[in-house]
Amino acid sequence: MLKKITTADARKKFANIINQVAFGNESFVLTRRGESIAAIVSMKELKLLQELEDRIDIEDAWKAKNEPGEPIPWEELKKELEL
Repeated sequence: MLKKITTADARKKFANIINQVAFGNESFVLTRRGESIAAIVSMKELKLLQELEDRIDIEDAWKAKNEPGEPIPWEELKKELEL
């Protein structure tokens, strides 16, 4: 379940929030002036998000690998992307 809480309230109730996230499978969205700015999720949820991101990256890499044309050397791509 996703709960919204202001950053001010989260500071006051930090220990309780951490316990709810770690042991109660709760998630919190932190808000400031009514705007969502961050989230607190369990390690289990974070790992799931990272796994999903990795899967998407792998799928994108396979799609790029199968595209027609000549590969672009990494050094050239870094310069182009200003990395």
